[in-house]
Amino acid sequence: MQINTGKGTISLAVAIAIWSVSAVVSLPGLAVSPIMGDLNKIFPRVSNLEIQMLTSIPSVLIIPFILLSGRLSVARNKIALLRVGLAIFFLSGAACVFSRTMTQLIAASCVLGIGAGIVIPLSTGLVVDYFTGDSRVRQLGISSAVNNLTLVLATAFTGYLAGVDWHLPFLVYTLPAVTLALTAWLRRIPPAPEPPQSDQFRQTRINRGRLAGLMGIYFFITFAVLVITFYTSFLVEEYKFSNSFSGLVISLFFLAIMAPGLFLNPLIKYLGRNLNVVSLAMMAAGLLITGCIRNEAAMIAGAMMAGLGYGIMQPLIYDKTAIISPPQTSTLSLSFVMSVNYLAVLVCPFIIDLFGRIFHMSHDNRFPFVINAVLTAFFAVWAYVKRDDFTIGMDESYVTDDKSRS
Repeated sequence: MQINTGKGTISLAVAIAIWSVSAVVSLPGLAVSPIMGDLNKIFPRVSNLEIQMLTSIPSVLIIPFILLSGRLSVARNKIALLRVGLAIFFLSGAACVFSRTMTQLIAASCVLGIGAGIVIPLSTGLVVDYFTGDSRVRQLGISSAVNNLTLVLATAFTGYLAGVDWHLPFLVYTLPAVTLALTAWLRRIPPAPEPPQSDQFRQTRINRGRLAGLMGIYFFITFAVLVITFYTSFLVEEYKFSNSFSGLVISLFFLAIMAPGLFLNPLIKYLGRNLNVVSLAMMAAGLLITGCIRNEAAMIAGAMMAGLGYGIMQPLIYDKTAIISPPQTSTLSLSFVMSVNYLAVLVCPFIIDLFGRIFHMSHDNRFPFVINAVLTAFFAVWAYVKRDDFTIGMDESYVTDDKSRS
């Protein structure tokens, strides 16, 4: 079976190798989540600071190594760089499995953050290198779908393993070994050159203004929907719903993010310039429903609506980032954009807390959903006004039949 790339074809084996890289980048942090509540029992002498370090330091390390990987990708062999990152990821994951003290776990998790940081921009950079035009949009959607599906399945898997032994969830961190083996296909079949007629090929340097705009948009939409993963459990506890219900809501949220990636090109053709407006409106409505309607079905529907909106915009931001960069620096541009995703994860609780203090709503569990819904609604209005703009809207390269992008 051959996969169309927009500049030729590649085998299914090469496509699977590319998709497998997208799968492993969702793994950092998953093994810790199901044992967080038991860490004080597992390690009775650890302090709260050490527990916080286990969850926060790896995420902090991911950001600079995403940027470093993007910079190295300009002058280095990307497949060799990918293999180094995967090897570090796998070895540190194996070290987590055999760790016996909190210090060992923290050290191994930090090294894992370094490996993940190297791999993350290359996961999308490979799609950009191998595909172009509509084929690239389609593959970026599939890449996003693979990422989020892996997140859901791995979360369920680690939760089950945590009930057997607390070491076992860390086995998910050894999955990069599979991807490492599959990179042999990527070494054998390099990407074809970008066609001279594509917008990307015509770029002589990174468009820094548009890059900054895309970074800002990606930061905002990620920050907006993160309240579902951070604050749903508090609402569920307040409403006296089942303890497992918050996990269900969050899992369905990630599944909803996955879905649009499989149908991205038809959505672009159907909604045209209003695509981002509709996406942001769905996010705003979904957040409001999730936070304000005390009903299990409504919370699920709201979370999925927000996830669908985010799932449409994320791969499009990646595609636009590729378009504004020459082929040799596309991964560097992507590293800047992808780093703000992890920055949003780190600062979201602090921003929400600040808003809560300003509006004297710190103890209202609905407030994070309401404030982000309002902010997203304002953002949707701006997107409507600027719907012909390349960065926040959908310009003619997406909504006409002009093939200059491919």
